[in-house]
Amino acid sequence: MPKISAVIITYNEEQFIDKCLASLKGVADEIVVVDSFSTDTTEDICKKHNVRFIKHAFEGFRDQKNFALQLASYKNILSLDADEALSDQLRESILAVKERWEFDGYVFNRRSNYCGTWINHSEWYPDKQLRMFYTDHGKWGVLNLHEKFMMSNGATIGKMKGDLLHWPFLSLQDHINKMKKYSAIGAEEFHKAGKKANIFTPYIHYLWGFFRAYIVHRGILDGRNGFLICSLYAKSTFNKYKKLRELNRSSER
Repeated sequence: MPKISAVIITYNEEQFIDKCLASLKGVADEIVVVDSFSTDTTEDICKKHNVRFIKHAFEGFRDQKNFALQLASYKNILSLDADEALSDQLRESILAVKERWEFDGYVFNRRSNYCGTWINHSEWYPDKQLRMFYTDHGKWGVLNLHEKFMMSNGATIGKMKGDLLHWPFLSLQDHINKMKKYSAIGAEEFHKAGKKANIFTPYIHYLWGFFRAYIVHRGILDGRNGFLICSLYAKSTFNKYKKLRELNRSSER
């Protein structure tokens, strides 16, 4: 039976990390936590679960996760964020895969909780995530925000039953604050990648982003929370391209 290293990156995650680590009991053969020098009780909580706790300066989500992979003892990786936990059905699916590991990577759905309500649409569900994989067949890539594990050419991918449970925001204000932060990071990453934006770009992405999330992906069916999620997503997209245009203009000057 193959052994699995669970790998998690953290920074001030005392609200959720206990739930995350508890869900890994009996599934992971080791747990590696790479922490960006938390100032809350994250380290104390992690040590109660007998994890390997390593402190490392934050280099961006993509780079931090690739650094964490290098610390794992086993090649079979289960990668979680600190605000995520395995559902009971997903735990059973992972245990079944450990009995017979057939693919290079595995995807499963992520279901997010918004202010106490599980969201079923709004581009939030099903939110397919490739989080279990043989580490030699890929690496974390694309941008240093909304990073994805990129499998090498020819790698095989299977699908598992069960949801990865996710608590992305503590409150509406936390949502607003994080969207501001993410839009700034996204603009900087786009600027580094050489992307351009004209005066119309923010408005186009704002309108299309809201329509796609609220209508195409049926965020309207999630009621008030669906409207808030889609609206804040569209506003964040607008701010990202607005900031990108400002960065482009500064470089030109």
